[in-house]
Amino acid sequence: MDAGLISGAGFDAMAKKAKEKNRPVGELLVSDGKISEDDLRRTEAYILGIPFVNLKGEKIDFEILSLIPEAIARNHNIVAYRKNGSELEVAMLDTDDLEAIDFVKKKVGLRILPRLSDTESIKSVLVQYRRSLKAEFDDIIESEAASIRSISESEESGGGEATEGELKRLAEDLPVVRIVDTLLNHAIIQDASDIHMEPQTEQFLIRYRIDGILRDAMILPRSAAPAITARIKVLANLKLDEKRLPQDGRFKITSPGQKISFRVSTLPTYFGEKTVMRLLKENEHGFTLEGLGFHGDSLERVHWATRQSTGMILATGPTGSGKTTTLYTILDILNTPEVNISTIEDPIEYQMQRINQTQVKPEIGLTFSNGLRSLVRQDPDIIMVGEIRDGETADLAVNAALTGHLVLSTLHTNSATGAMPRLIDMGVEPFLLVSTLDIVIAQRLVRRLCADKEKRILSPAELKTLAKSADMDKVLATLKEENVVKKTDTWETIPFYNAKKTAECEDGYSGRISIHEVLKVTPSIKELILKGVSSDELELQAKKEGMMTMTEDGIFTAARGITTIEEVMRVVSSE
Repeated sequence: MDAGLISGAGFDAMAKKAKEKNRPVGELLVSDGKISEDDLRRTEAYILGIPFVNLKGEKIDFEILSLIPEAIARNHNIVAYRKNGSELEVAMLDTDDLEAIDFVKKKVGLRILPRLSDTESIKSVLVQYRRSLKAEFDDIIESEAASIRSISESEESGGGEATEGELKRLAEDLPVVRIVDTLLNHAIIQDASDIHMEPQTEQFLIRYRIDGILRDAMILPRSAAPAITARIKVLANLKLDEKRLPQDGRFKITSPGQKISFRVSTLPTYFGEKTVMRLLKENEHGFTLEGLGFHGDSLERVHWATRQSTGMILATGPTGSGKTTTLYTILDILNTPEVNISTIEDPIEYQMQRINQTQVKPEIGLTFSNGLRSLVRQDPDIIMVGEIRDGETADLAVNAALTGHLVLSTLHTNSATGAMPRLIDMGVEPFLLVSTLDIVIAQRLVRRLCADKEKRILSPAELKTLAKSADMDKVLATLKEENVVKKTDTWETIPFYNAKKTAECEDGYSGRISIHEVLKVTPSIKELILKGVSSDELELQAKKEGMMTMTEDGIFTAARGITTIEEVMRVVSSE
């Protein structure tokens, strides 16, 4: 009232309403649009006697900014902006977040002075993390790339291959070590899932896969390729002088607060060895089925399958569609003291407490099929087989499910109904399949929209196009059933969104969520499997029994404002 943000009568009415609803008056003023969140923060700062800082457009020294790791800054909306001797001033949205203040205090060993700030200020500072890291990254690469010693002159002039000793010396050169460390750290900060290092005619191209899309990260001189490849080989314990055959290895690094495992694969190409590294975050947990994108009937079907003591749960989809994450999330639900869970995987992507995880090693004869044979003798209740790749593994998995185990596995098929013909092609008898299969989950990953996005309503032409690949009435009914939209809404009133490019969100997307179809193997589906019908006929029956297809689930997710229709169609039509 003193600041002129609201009239006396308006405030009294709100105070009365706040008392009735047992909610803070400030919170109600914001939710009813009487004042903005930042107005409330400024008022709180004034009343509490905490200085208010506006950091919009302020350039913060990267040395001070980086005192708080980016992940902490983003999660807790806390940024460091000024250092005076033994004191560090931090801007926050919530000065009561004592956990964040305590963490920063322990990390930097300075006295923390909290200051209130607004959303825009925090956003503008968070953008500086990316810019500063990119600048630091570019500077290191530029300064070090020039000083990489080229491969031994004898090799350059065609006088034969470099020896293992020469390559080892090259890999231990300080500039090479710094470049590789910077590349790996930058990939972790960017939340990349893969790093591609590709020698070309004139250059050495480095790309990151972020949210499923490959992007150029750096272009280095071609002369840097042998040294960088040698460094990666040293880390992954691969043969340095073997350039004619593909090699596989792995190594781990510890980044602030997390362990990252890198799975390395080298492949000879015309211009030299191409290296691809898959980043796997160890000890990553806390996933929930709802958080992965399961909802409604699909969620119920998965929960039903987890309550079965025998049978099979299959996750299907192409490489990198999040199948393993889904199975780990289900294992997390099943992981109770009463059961023994054993897995055979290639590779072990997440480490889980109380679960016996075995890594496949084909070179010494430990394959999925051999490992599974041994697992069954280990008195397990629940078995996870990383992937069913051949008839022998399929047969063993089905037999394990028949003999009183709950079996979880993945399979490469495009749809849920495609799993049955695929297993039958592998030699599994249809009558064994119907006795064991509980549910089949098919999935893809779509990119999530950032907070800033553009609202739009679908045109009649767009609705007509979507109706060709999805039952739009069913999607609308599900949206109403799950209270995502009002009971009176129609497609003409439901907002969808487009990606909006901003300084903080370069292409309008950040992170991914899965879209699913969950097929429950009902008596009628079992009959059709025994008759040997096609996957199309199986899908027709599954839809009649309420299965939401992946496209329909994608439209549902887009209607919730999580992704865009374009992103759903891009992912689903790439089958």
